Amino acid sequence: MTAKAADRLKSDGWKVADTTGFLTLIGPLWERLKDGALELALITEDKHHNRRGLVQGGVIMTFADRACGMAARFVSGKPTLATVQLDTHFVEAGKIGEILTTRPRVVRSTRSLIFITAEVTVEKRCIAMANGVFKILKTES
Repeated sequence: MTAKAADRLKSDGWKVADTTGFLTLIGPLWERLKDGALELALITEDKHHNRRGLVQGGVIMTFADRACGMAARFVSGKPTLATVQLDTHFVEAGKIGEILTTRPRVVRSTRSLIFITAEVTVEKRCIAMANGVFKILKTES
């Protein structure tokens, strides 16, 4: 199932996103630009299941955090940001084997903070909503 889903994403213009650290345990994550907006995807696998056999909420939260953070980085052009707050609302369960997607949207951007909202969906079904605040960090010289 995973190889078939990956082939489908590739044919739709997705590519594997560069990740390091903890995110390599969750991923691979996929990304693409569509109509000038960043989109991310995650093919859910057995490693993502909870005790009920559904997608673990922490996986969905991590996916939303990464997506919102990447969108903040994309719009700000700044290389280093940190999550200040992430509110997540679970709407429906995700099933193993489904492809989670999101297209984060900037709500407001200031000199130091970026506010992002995102819906995590499976096809047209919303499974979670997230709102995040991201701090632009000063880079060391």
